[in-house]
Parts: sequence; structure tokens; C-alpha cells
Amino acid sequence: MAPTQDALYRRIDLDLSWSERELPERERTKHVHRLHPYLGKFIPQLVEALLARHVAEGRVLDPFAGSGTTLVQALESGLDACGADVAAFNCLLMRVKTREYNPFVLESELRDACSRLEAFDGARPEGEVPRFVRDWYAPRAAAELLFFRGLVSDYEHADVLRVVLARAARSARRTTHFDLDFPRTPQRSPYWCHKHRRECRPVGEARRFLRRYSLDTLRRIREFSRLRARGRGAQVLHGDARELDFDGSYDGVVTSPPYPGLIDYHEQHRYAYELLGLEEWRERELGKGSSRAALDGYVEGIAAVFANARGSLRQGAPVVIVINDRRDLYPEILARAGLSLEERYRRHVNRRTGRRSGEFFEDILVAR
Repeated sequence: MAPTQDALYRRIDLDLSWSERELPERERTKHVHRLHPYLGKFIPQLVEALLARHVAEGRVLDPFAGSGTTLVQALESGLDACGADVAAFNCLLMRVKTREYNPFVLESELRDACSRLEAFDGARPEGEVPRFVRDWYAPRAAAELLFFRGLVSDYEHADVLRVVLARAARSARRTTHFDLDFPRTPQRSPYWCHKHRRECRPVGEARRFLRRYSLDTLRRIREFSRLRARGRGAQVLHGDARELDFDGSYDGVVTSPPYPGLIDYHEQHRYAYELLGLEEWRERELGKGSSRAALDGYVEGIAAVFANARGSLRQGAPVVIVINDRRDLYPEILARAGLSLEERYRRHVNRRTGRRSGEFFEDILVAR
């Protein structure tokens, strides 16, 4: 007798439920996956396993591509990939992670930028300093970040330097060490640090972060360049996946849509939007709020994305969705998108980031 949908829902897939010992943090953030911190992404080992199970060859699509985990793992697994996202910073990050580089040119440019930064005397920048920069950075840190920003356009690999700048800007903010994700107000005085168990002071400079992350970025890109399959590429689309034209035919979807009411993806990277002058499409972001009206909009929007993507899938191609569906919204979403649920299983997530804790599960839906 075939298992019921309820039985499938309760089944825990132990092959996808790793312990900390089996999968330490350094493996979950290997090579380019840690070019920049990003909340709410699924781990690369999960994507790797799902690709092996469901999309073993061809071309994979991720219409909620986020930081690009599916694209990176597709390239490592010998697949072509396409990822879409409404957030401009996410698309910048994906492009930097998946691009092919001349490592000698990249190293030369990053080291040159660091040398110029070392020679910088810390003078205050000419002209008006943006209000956000004045509020969230000490004067020295602000001057160093703005100086580095002024160097970016001098280089062929400008986008790589932009990601380095954003990562350094995250670390150099006037905030507590234990609250880097969503600080509410600038921290201007010493404080008791829950992370270090001692009194700490807000960061006063950005130079050391810029230097450290430049070299770390170079190392991670080099590492991934040795692992990615030759002849495979990734396309990055910036736009609303409800309306984008997903050119071509895909052999499957592997994605993790935003969880309703959980993370504001634009606010998460506000410093990057402010410093890099990125275009914001907040009004098109799905998953904001948890009211009844917000959830209705979420169902409608996510369904529209999958309906749009379905038109570019080859016949019978799987749609694999990783989601914590505690509100049981996805049966309706799949029905509206014209998809039929084939399998539904769960994985135990035994790690939580930051100061969060407790049991957490993700659902893995396979539909066609």
C-alpha cells in the first residue's frame, strides 16, 4: 500500500539531517558560500543532495535564488543554472560567486586596492557624507569605507570589490558584536558583550575588515575555481520572478522561497544598498508580514512565480522546494501553480544561527 500524504509529511529523512559533528560550520560555509553573510539560506550540502536525487544533469532553475547556493552547487555538480531574485544585492552576490576569473588579474587588483587603502591618511571625504554613514559608522570607519568605495570603479573586477566593501561595512557598523543581523540603533558607548563575555567597544575603523575580507575573498574564489565543472555557466536575472522570461528549457527547479513574516531581505543588507547605491524593490518582495492579508498575498505571489517557472520546464521535470510550511500554505500554492505534489518529507535542522535555539524542521516538497 502506498504511503499517505500524512505519512510522507511525518517522515524524517535522516540522510538530509546532519549533526554538527557530521557537518561542521566550516563545511557549511565552504569556498564562495561565505563571501558575505546571508540569513535564511539553505546549506550547500542539502542542495548538492537534492540535485543528485532529482536533477542529475542538464540545467536547473532557482526562481528565489537569494545568495546563489543553488547556482554555486549546480556548477560544482556539473550543471548549468539560472537564478532570479528581486533584490539587487542578492544578484550582485550571485554574479560574483559564479563568474569565472583570471586569478592573477583578480589577485593583482585586490592587492593593489589594499595597498592604496594602507596609504590612505584617514582624511575626511570631501562633500556630503550620507546620513546613514554618519549614524552607523565612526568617523574613521566612514572615511575608510568611502575611500575604498571610490577605488572600486578603477578595476576590472569592480563587483568583487563591491562585495568586499559590503562585507566590511557590515562588520564595521556601530553595533554590538552579538547583534550584527538586525541592529536597531547605533551603539556609541561600551557595552557588555554576550558573545565575548566581557565589556566591548563599538568598532572604530574599517581598514582591517577591508584588508581581511579582500584576502579571504581571493582565497575562496580560488578554491571554488578548482571545484567548478568546466564548460558550465550560471545566468543571473534581476527582477520579479512572477514576470521574468525564463529563457530556455530547464530540467528541474531547486529552490527555497522566503518564509512568510520571517526576514526582511532588503533591511538585512541595508548598509550595502546605502553604500553601493543599489536599486531597491522592497514593494515587490514576497513574504513580508504574517497577517491574514499578508499570507493571502504570499500564497498568490509564490504560486504566480511557480506558474511562471513551470512554463520553462521540460515535461515531467521536478520542482523541489525547501520550506518550513508550518502554516500549511503550500498545498494551495502548488494547486494554484498547476503543480501536483509527488512527495513530501522533512529534515531536522539541529543548528540555528545567532542566539536562536530550539528544534527546527524543514519540509522538502517534490512536485511536477
